[in-house]
Amino acid sequence: MAAVTDRLIIDSHHHLWDLAVRPQPWITGEALAPLARSFSAADLAPEAGAAGVVGTVAVQTVCLPEETPELLALAAGSDLVAGVVGWTDLTAPDVRDAIAALRGQPGGNRLVGIRHQVQEEPDPEWLLRADVRRGLLAVAEAGLAYDLVVQPHQLPAATLAAAGLTGLTFVLDHLGKPPIATGALEPWAADLRRLAALPNTVCKFSGLVTEAAPGTWRTQDLKPYADTVLDAFGPRRLLFGSDWPVCTLEAGYGEVVRIADHLTEGLSPAEKRALFHRNAIRVYRLEETEQAAGTALMPGAGAREAAPAGGGG
Repeated sequence: MAAVTDRLIIDSHHHLWDLAVRPQPWITGEALAPLARSFSAADLAPEAGAAGVVGTVAVQTVCLPEETPELLALAAGSDLVAGVVGWTDLTAPDVRDAIAALRGQPGGNRLVGIRHQVQEEPDPEWLLRADVRRGLLAVAEAGLAYDLVVQPHQLPAATLAAAGLTGLTFVLDHLGKPPIATGALEPWAADLRRLAALPNTVCKFSGLVTEAAPGTWRTQDLKPYADTVLDAFGPRRLLFGSDWPVCTLEAGYGEVVRIADHLTEGLSPAEKRALFHRNAIRVYRLEETEQAAGTALMPGAGAREAAPAGGGG
């Protein structure tokens, strides 16, 4: 079977930040010290290109209104960044207007999703609040996806939220951050399967190396979690993501791609093409963002193959 690096890859999850513009308050302590510098699209491009990545989705890091317009403007001038998962205050009374305003920004056609740092919310049922639900409805009405960045104990609330909003695609980031470092599977696996049972949910095949035991993990430690998510969601509801530059705490960009390739070695070529390429285009409607910009998503033969049938199934 050909390696995934022989194909065109869409990276559905990475970050960019400039510490000269604003701090990243979450970067604290010795363990995160290597991230305490700026990471630009110029830094990303050679890493991604060497790994066979031809399109990416930049994802928000801070819950501030200024960040998303900056990411959109960056995407507008980039040949690599095809989409942006941004932030807006879901609880604001004018959330619909706020989303419309983002779409009116330079590069606003590249807004493909919204995310909030739910993992930092002390209320495990934050996603079930009435004001949050109203915001999620606005995201759905705008035709955007909603990225879920949650801790394992927040998966039950995420499942209830997704079950109550069938018109919105929920994208689970980083497998719901399973406790790989401890080797425990439950209750994470059971809760993940309940979320995966909903047809309007998909999951990013990302973030595994940073949930493993720092400095001592091996690829085989990741396998039970990769196998669980492959079984729960199936290859046509999984999206490859690098989680660069956070992944660099444990593995370089190319290594993350190779690890994902190894963990999915049992898939057919068509299934790998879905996981590493087509699913991100379908879920985030990246073809639409590129058509609106008047550009091609990817060069080369086969770049515009149709997404697999069955929607989110």
